[in-house]
Amino acid sequence: MVGQRFLEALAERGATGRTRVVVLCEEPRPAYDRVHLTSYFEGKTPDELSLVPDGFMGQHEIELYVDDPAESVDRAARTVTARSGRTFAYDTLVLATGSYPFVPPVPGKDTPGCFVYRTIEDLLAIEEYAKTATTGAVVGGGLLGLEAAGALRGLGLDTHIVEFAPRLMPVQVDEGGGAALLRTIENMGLTVHTGVGTQEITAGDEGRVSGMTLSDGSHLSTDLVVFSAGVRPRDRLARDCGLVVGERGGIVVDERCRTSDPAVFAIGECALASDGRVYGLVAPGYEMAQTAADAIAADTGRAFTGADLSTKLKLLGVDVASFGDAHGTADDCLDVVYSDSRSGIYKKLVVSSEGVLLGGVLVGDADAYGMLRPLTGHVPPVSPEQLVLPAGLGAPAALGPEALPDDAVICSCHNVTKGAIAACSSLPEVKRCTKAGTGCGSCVKTIGMLLPKSGDGGLCGCFAQTRQELYEIALALRIGSFTELLDGHGRARARGGEGCEICKPAIASILAGLGNGHILDGEQAALQDTNDHFLANLQRNGSYSIVPRIPGGEITPEKLIVIGEVARDFGLYTKITGGQRIDLFGARVDQLPSIWTRLVDAGFESGHAYGKSLRTVKSCVGQTWCRYGVQDSVRMAIDLELRYRGLRSPHKLKSAVSGCARECAEAQSKDFGVIATANGWNLYVGGNGGASPRHADLLAQDLNDDELVRLIDRFLMFYIRTADRLERTSVWLERIEGGLNHIKDVVVNDSLGICAELEALMAAHVAGYRDEWAETLDDPERLARFVSFVNAPGAPDPSVRFVPERDQIKPELPLLTLGATR
Repeated sequence: MVGQRFLEALAERGATGRTRVVVLCEEPRPAYDRVHLTSYFEGKTPDELSLVPDGFMGQHEIELYVDDPAESVDRAARTVTARSGRTFAYDTLVLATGSYPFVPPVPGKDTPGCFVYRTIEDLLAIEEYAKTATTGAVVGGGLLGLEAAGALRGLGLDTHIVEFAPRLMPVQVDEGGGAALLRTIENMGLTVHTGVGTQEITAGDEGRVSGMTLSDGSHLSTDLVVFSAGVRPRDRLARDCGLVVGERGGIVVDERCRTSDPAVFAIGECALASDGRVYGLVAPGYEMAQTAADAIAADTGRAFTGADLSTKLKLLGVDVASFGDAHGTADDCLDVVYSDSRSGIYKKLVVSSEGVLLGGVLVGDADAYGMLRPLTGHVPPVSPEQLVLPAGLGAPAALGPEALPDDAVICSCHNVTKGAIAACSSLPEVKRCTKAGTGCGSCVKTIGMLLPKSGDGGLCGCFAQTRQELYEIALALRIGSFTELLDGHGRARARGGEGCEICKPAIASILAGLGNGHILDGEQAALQDTNDHFLANLQRNGSYSIVPRIPGGEITPEKLIVIGEVARDFGLYTKITGGQRIDLFGARVDQLPSIWTRLVDAGFESGHAYGKSLRTVKSCVGQTWCRYGVQDSVRMAIDLELRYRGLRSPHKLKSAVSGCARECAEAQSKDFGVIATANGWNLYVGGNGGASPRHADLLAQDLNDDELVRLIDRFLMFYIRTADRLERTSVWLERIEGGLNHIKDVVVNDSLGICAELEALMAAHVAGYRDEWAETLDDPERLARFVSFVNAPGAPDPSVRFVPERDQIKPELPLLTLGATR
């Protein structure tokens, strides 16, 4: 990565046009993104991980030799000899040899079944070996160790993490952050061993890994071991040719990244910087690459004297970030801490006695990282307490770009400031001109907030109106087609056209919500995205999932048997979801009608898991069975789900009903949630789980059944009319002027006088509801689209294949074929 950034920096400075540039690469492919290496297990190919733009080497006449690393350097003759025997003369030599994984010198470390986690080839080897393993262990609980643990878990192994330090990620997070991270990871089913080291790797009768002996004397049975206990600088070339190296490794360089030989530079993880540190993060490596390029191209420019070690990652699905003085080492500093162990959220800010933000740790919710890190070294415009409180508690401040000074560094990977970003007009321009957002990606959200909004606030290049305005136009004028709306109300240059990928699904949702027929009929069908197009969710290997509706989570034994029989007969993977439904995975597109015929005949209907609409209304068992229940939560959940099923909205909708204040259905994490009281029901709105959790706000309390339904009707229709495209209720509630108080005035107090209209719109939806799958099965024209190949309707897609796992199936993803690369 650092080597490629150096080549780009040389090209930007015009050096490649007047200099012969030769690159010797150890691996069998050009530079790729190690930061997102684990995404290979999520379906990314090596080509998609590549950091080398198509044609880059040829355009700049750079000679690239892959799978042919440098073996020796003769500084007197100024030559480099590669493994192939080729010898290259140089005027200037740049060493970007990176680092190698540290493997503790324990007995058995070379036993078959032991791996490191560093390259694509390492991942391929682990993937192949895991096919015969059931349990895996990762030695090391740092950044890369947790990435490796996520990979093993994704490969279906029971996974253990062994960390010598007393907590996970000891470098980045403090004790509180480590505890929150530990709870979350253990709740995922991984086993964590902290405060112990690996004493020995043991082998079985076949000579393969069978277990580990730990420093506390315990034994851990495992079939596969991944060492991820840190890295060491790859400085052998430098040592062998007599360059000065550090006592603990690393090629000594000055502020211009020159080694003890003025003709040789070293950058990245192999270099020991002038401040005495070896930097293992991508941002400092990129800075060093640009420093060396400046020195080589013009003998002027920047100096590298140290770097920001802030980092933000998603590890095992958990957001983790640290910045500045995260451990509070400064004199007289103070900690401001928010901790919610139930939700796995921990936030700590370190401030000086004068209120200057010095650093922080964020676990479980790191959305504020992009705004907090640039404020480091400044006094925030609001109190630190407001900065750590989650949405819904104490009306916390939502810092905007105006809070940041122009010299605040937004992209630490490429050292790009707010001022440089604000000079651009779009994200592609920012990436092209400054490279901000092309590194780890954690700054992209903040960049978006800094960019100027469209002058007219229109939905897209086809419509000058907002989604809200287009909804009102379609409603008032009874417009029933996309073409009619585009030709009558689109921008002049867009009329007569086909629309774009932004407006087509947004308008399709509006029209469907206003009852304009089946979404697969006529022009409507061409507007739908991939999932709606086949009334099913597309999965990673090209297969689809089926999710029948199970209102309130209540199901009869007979219907359970039907689902089991369908899954068995079609060979589908079955999974019970958090929304109290059963998902069936692995259907080919041509099988969907046959599967749904069986389900519809048994009384099931579409669960709309594929659409921006109501998903589920969860429930606990309520007073019918639970001794704590005070209302019939199951009945209410069923009533609500059947009322709002199929309701198309700007984003998906989730709900829950809890039968008492113990809140077993987690109603306060839903778009609209209901909690029983002794006097009726409390209604909460604007909650959200997932990546950006938000506690719902209380809208009204002690409602009877009719009052509850009436307020939900109004709330949902007001949201559908006024929300932006792809805007969840949680975001909408915080964005809309006046927030919760305004919504309460409109929905509860009818301050705008529109409640009767909102109720009428919902009544029309309820009266006009039809199951999309039942109607599809009755229409040959709609069924005709469910084929893998239009020119061969009866042929199944041969690329959709599966392999067995835990008595079910999983996608068989294609193995990488390694060959010659450019």
